[in-house]
Amino acid sequence: MAERFDAALKRYGLSLFNPEWTAICRGIEKESLRVTPEGRISRRPHPAALGSALTSPHITTDFSEALLEFITPKHNSIDGCLGMLEDIHRFTYANLDQNEILWASSMPCPAGTEGEVPIAEYGSSNIGQLKRLYRVGLSWRYDSLMQAIAGLHYNFSMPEEFWQPYQLMTGFRGSLMDFRTESYLHLIRNFHRNSWLLLYLFGASPAAAASFVEGREHRLQRMPTGTMYLPNATCLRMGRLGYQSDAQKSLFVCYNDLPLYVQCLRDAIRTPYPPYEEIGLKVDGEYRQINVNLLQLENEFYSTIRPKRVARSGERPVDALVRDGIEYVELRLFDLNPFLPLGIDAEQVRFIDAFLLHCLLSESPRCNRAEFFEVADNILRVVEDGRDTSLMLRRGGKAVKLADWAGGFLADIRHSAALLDHFHGGGYLDSVERQEAKLRDPSRTPSARMLAEMERDGLSFCEFSMNISKKHAAAFQSAPLADEVRERMEQTAAESIQRQREVEADDEIGFDEFLRNWNA
Repeated sequence: MAERFDAALKRYGLSLFNPEWTAICRGIEKESLRVTPEGRISRRPHPAALGSALTSPHITTDFSEALLEFITPKHNSIDGCLGMLEDIHRFTYANLDQNEILWASSMPCPAGTEGEVPIAEYGSSNIGQLKRLYRVGLSWRYDSLMQAIAGLHYNFSMPEEFWQPYQLMTGFRGSLMDFRTESYLHLIRNFHRNSWLLLYLFGASPAAAASFVEGREHRLQRMPTGTMYLPNATCLRMGRLGYQSDAQKSLFVCYNDLPLYVQCLRDAIRTPYPPYEEIGLKVDGEYRQINVNLLQLENEFYSTIRPKRVARSGERPVDALVRDGIEYVELRLFDLNPFLPLGIDAEQVRFIDAFLLHCLLSESPRCNRAEFFEVADNILRVVEDGRDTSLMLRRGGKAVKLADWAGGFLADIRHSAALLDHFHGGGYLDSVERQEAKLRDPSRTPSARMLAEMERDGLSFCEFSMNISKKHAAAFQSAPLADEVRERMEQTAAESIQRQREVEADDEIGFDEFLRNWNA
């Protein structure tokens, strides 16, 4: 282990790596659909016992009233982070109505006979109405069922103790805030160009219900059960059927420096887009979207990773970044792994941390327009055909075999894993080796395992997902929360409801004026 540690220091040009630097801060945001016992998207309102979706720190909703979002606080401990996520699941199951369960897969179940996905509600406050209007706008701009896709977001930051010594080691001349921001942009560029690998390794959406593709152009094939799929797909959620937007295809977002990134998004928020102008801003007295521009909000830009800072109340995300720089990064490309009750496990977390540390410490060339769109094309290839062992990607304009590129990159990540293992006693190199096994044998990937199980047992995607969702539900319900944890979460829920009332009482202007001010 000592030899590997020394080799890692040499690889990254480091004179030392302190133990406190390995106290990585992580947080998880996991989405899950509430579904009926019949396997349909629930149309019931957000359970009141879970608290306010507007103000709860741990349980909110995403696009739909039925699409729950579980949020852990940041943790230096992997077990602490996953333990909190498990507590949220157990608390939720104790308070779900009508025998509802949480859908284990990222791709949604059918919407039901009404064919509608209920849009999330956030109360009567101006900020609550804005959150709902944003989602109404999404329903007009994109397919609502597509917005019901569930994902898992991973928040990552290095500990405070890391930054000043690392700045001295690199010789960066400037403020600590600027150095941290530049370093995270450095990480983002490396992540962006290599993110396709994570889709191969952890993608778990190779198939979808037939109703999901009705009326949409696609190249999916039909299984005997009626399920739509691609034989070598990994993560359809991140492809043409998921988080893709024709309006954003030409949008080049540059990660070379923060002002450029912010300007790219601000321009998109201010630029009218003819198809959205046709939808209209307010029709027959009802708002249809926040504005008629390319983006309603920064969050509408679908990226695999975002630079983030906790914003103040009412503050735009890009304004928070301008104020104090990048605080952490948010990864947005992970499917829920249906074979895992939490959708993720400690092995995957360790690999993600090693992957991101490697992106931070290794060389990071500046991005350009050609590479930006080359990355987008690589992602699409891996999404649809990633487990084709002959698949070729593009790197710097040249064709390269996925297996060769992935093999070299995984071998390099062993260096960052060695740094972490040196102080944690193991686990990180093991996680890299598990991913190398998936590269040698694609049948080990979650996407391949899903298709194999469906084919073996003659199951449709919905039958497979329902069966495994019920198993997870039974496991969570059989292990109730400790009394003190339950009481704390009940108190948090009650406080969030009171906080929503206070937010609603604090409004001093009407929503029309609030929206005009927001857009200005």
